[in-house]
Amino acid sequence: MVMQAGMIIIGAGECGGRAALTLRDLGFEGPVTLVGDEPHLPYERPPLSKEAMTGDVPAIKAITSDEMLAERSIKHIHSVQAVAIDRAAHIVRLSDGSTLPYDKLLLATGSTPRKLPMPGLGPRCVYLRTFNDALAIRAHLSAGNRIAIIGGGFIGLELAAAARKLGASVTVVEAQPRILMRGVPTEIAGIIHQAHEAEGVNILTSQGIAAIADDGTDVRITLADGSDIVADLAVIGIGAVPVTALAAEAGLAIDNGIAVDAELRTSDPDIFAAGDCCSFPLAVYGGRRVRLEAWRNAQEQGALAARNMLGAGEAHAAVPWFWSDQYGLTLQISGLSDEGSKVVRRDLDDGAFILFHLAQDGRLVAASGIGPGNAVARDIRLAEMLITKRAKPAPEALGSQTVKLKSLLAA
Repeated sequence: MVMQAGMIIIGAGECGGRAALTLRDLGFEGPVTLVGDEPHLPYERPPLSKEAMTGDVPAIKAITSDEMLAERSIKHIHSVQAVAIDRAAHIVRLSDGSTLPYDKLLLATGSTPRKLPMPGLGPRCVYLRTFNDALAIRAHLSAGNRIAIIGGGFIGLELAAAARKLGASVTVVEAQPRILMRGVPTEIAGIIHQAHEAEGVNILTSQGIAAIADDGTDVRITLADGSDIVADLAVIGIGAVPVTALAAEAGLAIDNGIAVDAELRTSDPDIFAAGDCCSFPLAVYGGRRVRLEAWRNAQEQGALAARNMLGAGEAHAAVPWFWSDQYGLTLQISGLSDEGSKVVRRDLDDGAFILFHLAQDGRLVAASGIGPGNAVARDIRLAEMLITKRAKPAPEALGSQTVKLKSLLAA
C-alpha cells in the first residue's frame, strides 16, 4: 500500500505542534504527521527554567494531548529523528528506517545549546534544553548544594533564581563585562544584577574560564584570574545554535539558520522552516535578516507556516517580543533595541519604567521595560503597535507620564 503524501512537520515542539493544530483549524483534510525526537507531547520550553524547577511536582506544560491529536487525525511519531530529505522524491527518511512522503514539509527543528569547547567536562557539567534535562538539573537544586552557572543570559539567570528559591548557593560566571549583553539595555540589566545579588547570587563578570575539571563528585572551574569555583553542578548556558544539519545536507540555503523568505519558504518551494531554526527578513526593519529564540515567535511562525503551506502567501509581520520573570520582576522587550540610536525613559508606578528606543529618523524601533508583575505589559504592547505602524512619536510625549501611549497610537 502506497502511503498518501500530505503535510510532514519535523520537530514536535511548540512551533511544530502549533503548525499541526493550525493545519486542522484551517480545514486541511489530508495526512498531517508530526515527527519529534523526544518521547513527550509538544510542550512549552519557557517553564523549564522556572516552574519545572520550583513547582511541587515538575510537570510538562503540553500544548495538546494524545486525545486531541487523535481526534484531529494528527499522527505524532515520537522518539525518532529525521535523518535525510530526498527533495526530488519528496520523501523524509527517519532513524528507525521508515520513510514518509510529503506534499509540503515544515522544518521546526529548533535550536540546541551552544557547547562549551573545553576539555574536562563530565556528567556534572550539563545543559538545559529538554524536560529531561530540567529533571536532571532540578535533582541538584537543594539546600547545601553549590551550583555554578556559566553564562549570564536569560536561561542562566532564571535558573539562578530558581536555585536560590530552593536554597542552593549559586555563582554565575559571565565572560562579558555585564550580564544580559544581548538585546537588554544596561540600565535594565543593572536592576536584574542587583536583584540577584540581593538574593545571595554571586555574579562574576568579565571572567574567562581557564579550565574545568569534573571528577564525578565536584566540578572545579578555574577562572582566567587563577581563582577557583567548586560546585556540585555546573550548568552551561552560553547561547543556542540553530539545528540545521538536516536542511544543509538536503542542499537548502543556510544563513544563521535555515534561510527562509518572508513567507517562511526555504530555497525549495515545497519546504518551509519556522521557529528557532530559521532566519527570516523583517520588513519593519528594512528586510534585516534575523533569527529569534523566543516562545511567542515559535507560536506565531508555526501558525504562519501552516497558513502558507496551504497557499496563503502571507508575509511575517510580527514585531519580536520576549520576556523573563525573575524574583517577582518581569522584563519585557518589544522590537530590536540595537536598531535605536536614542533612548527616552518613561517612569511608571512601583519603580517600573520603560525605555523607548528611537532610530535616527525618529521612528520608534523598540521598547524595553522592567517592573513588578505586569507593571509594564500594557505599555509594551502599545509600543509594539507603534513599532508596527512605523510611528515617529515625539520624544517628550514618550517620556511624559501624563501622555497616554494610546493617544500616540491614535495620532
